[in-house]
Amino acid sequence: MMAEPELLSLSAREAASAQSFGVVSLLFAGVLPALLGALGDEHRLSAEGFGWVAATEALTMGAATALAGIALPPRQLKLVAIVATLALAAIDFAGIGAGGTSVLFLRAMAGVAEGVLLWITVGMIARTETPERWAGIFFTASTAAQLLLALSFAFFVIERFGADGGFAALGVATLLGLGGVVFCPNRYGPLPGGDGAAGVPPLRGWVALFATLTYVAAGGAVGIYLQPLARQAGLSADVARTALWTSLAAQIGGAMVATALAGKVRYFTAFLAGSAVFLGTWAVFSLRVPAFVFVLANTAAGFATVFVAPFLVPMTIEADPSRRTAMQSAGAQLLAGALGPLASARLVSDNDVHGALVLGTIFLLAGMSLIATLHFLAVKDRAALLQRA
Repeated sequence: MMAEPELLSLSAREAASAQSFGVVSLLFAGVLPALLGALGDEHRLSAEGFGWVAATEALTMGAATALAGIALPPRQLKLVAIVATLALAAIDFAGIGAGGTSVLFLRAMAGVAEGVLLWITVGMIARTETPERWAGIFFTASTAAQLLLALSFAFFVIERFGADGGFAALGVATLLGLGGVVFCPNRYGPLPGGDGAAGVPPLRGWVALFATLTYVAAGGAVGIYLQPLARQAGLSADVARTALWTSLAAQIGGAMVATALAGKVRYFTAFLAGSAVFLGTWAVFSLRVPAFVFVLANTAAGFATVFVAPFLVPMTIEADPSRRTAMQSAGAQLLAGALGPLASARLVSDNDVHGALVLGTIFLLAGMSLIATLHFLAVKDRAALLQRA
């Protein structure tokens, strides 16, 4: 009989190196509203273009991560990381002076390189004994890096050098990721929980991925329009940028709390709590409120976003114990990052972006309904097994 594949065992520095590539791949997400806002202020991108750029990058990134998880063997990881990092940095620098469709094309290419880098990190997390804990650690590191970059954008880079300075800073930060190659493992073993092979998830796994897609798309539909929402509330772009970096700071707290609660709190409880926060935040965004209320609301949403995110992995594992679905979770989340902005782009204009709030609420409720259905089916299955035992 073939032995069941073992869970991954890495030293602290190997784990940190494997996660560093995912951190680099998500840097753009942390400064996306600020960079797109700067492009809009410089008349290099329209409000509708915000959604298209964000959607295109997330789409290509999600597709690259998903396809790599299905088709690529986890070997020669160091070489893959070097090539993808250098390609991504080159694309970041190419954004200097670009506008309109050029920005769209460049960020689509960036998404492919980012997706491959994220695949390296996802492969490590999916092979661990407590994936939600490692996912929480990853989100903590990723959000901390995004916060540092967002602070530099808010207080120095964008104000002094505009969007071009933002692209240059992003390229430099990406190159720093090459340091992770030193201790990164060069290959992973097979997946635990099944026959160890990569491949296509089962039916219930696909439902879990669709639930992930709709739930995460809710935040993407709203978050990309942070600066226009602030403007419609009678607030300045500075308020929106403040709300962005305070949200990132809160995301670190959310990731740390999720890491501490890994294995102690059920994912369904985490989703219920996070959903309540999101709905409350978007209600605030629909009103004309003081600046501090707007900032506090977005800060709470930031905490909830990263608190919930690590629990997406155990949700997929409950639906599909082979962990093939878990390997696709990051890809689904990234595709959701494309779906949300792409869908909301059809409902907004330069004068009114409140349609994004309505769409976000619909996505959130749909995703939560699917997650609840999957959870209750799993509970029913376990009860049936106990009765037969």
